[in-house]
Amino acid sequence: MDKRLRKTLMALGPFGGLVFVFVFFAVLAPSEFVSFYNIKTIMTQSVIVGIAALGMTFVIISRGIDLSVGSQIALGTVVVAVILARGEGEPGLWLPVAGGMAGILICAFVGYVSAIFITRFNIVPFIVTLGTMQIARGVGKWIGMEQTVPAPENWLNNLMLIDPDPSWLLFAPGIWIALILMGISSVLLRHTIFGRYVFAIGSNEETARLCGVNVHRYKIIIYTLCGILTGIAAVMQFSSLTIGDPTSAIGLELDIIAAVVIGGGSLNGGEGSAVGSMIGAVLMAVLRNGCNMIGVPTFVQEIIIGAIIVGAVLVDQQRHKK
Repeated sequence: MDKRLRKTLMALGPFGGLVFVFVFFAVLAPSEFVSFYNIKTIMTQSVIVGIAALGMTFVIISRGIDLSVGSQIALGTVVVAVILARGEGEPGLWLPVAGGMAGILICAFVGYVSAIFITRFNIVPFIVTLGTMQIARGVGKWIGMEQTVPAPENWLNNLMLIDPDPSWLLFAPGIWIALILMGISSVLLRHTIFGRYVFAIGSNEETARLCGVNVHRYKIIIYTLCGILTGIAAVMQFSSLTIGDPTSAIGLELDIIAAVVIGGGSLNGGEGSAVGSMIGAVLMAVLRNGCNMIGVPTFVQEIIIGAIIVGAVLVDQQRHKK
């Protein structure tokens, strides 16, 4: 098979899977499943995982992993809520901006610290991010005094409204933000020197180094960028919860990694796309929504998603063997 044709089929694979799952539930589930309101619900439910998966895409393409993203999201919600709660009177316009920026920056800092330990001390990403996962969760509980942090009503709460205000937006503002970030990520990966270096590092790190790529510097940028996108996902999580919760997003890092893998990302590095990762996030949202509508228990949903992840990795491994 022609190499270009094979790449095209691989790129269309995640989209084909999404179409198949949607049609499957459209047949089995009640008619409400294909309603416009439910489609908006599915899209909104995929925003948090989808945005964080964009950041994880850069990491996985570079042949890394970040297990701390779920804890980063929880920490980010707490930081946003604490800043909003400290304000006097109505939050206004700028206090939510400050809270959102603080949530993003704290997640970027966690990604930066992880990258420093990975590059300077040559520790495998799995171990480093396993540690920062616990640290970020602990810091979130410390800042929030081991309880949820209420926040006053503010415009950040409107980012994840299924019925947006103004209504002409049609979809929640978070969906439009996710689409914009997906477009920016795609451009970075496919049409910039930075993106070429990300793929080069993931394909063969030593060769990239011999070709003059400053691997350590780019890994720091990659993990920090992942932290920034995870921070934006944390703002969306806060918008969905309207509180800061240090115990939220437990296990969400697995959904985020799964979205990248289902979307065509390879744990062997050197492969992946922003669009594919977003499709993977939407596919999982469709799967959960459809299963809920036809009454499939939660534990069965987890088994199905786990099987899909294993299947996607198995296909990737077989493809690399060939």
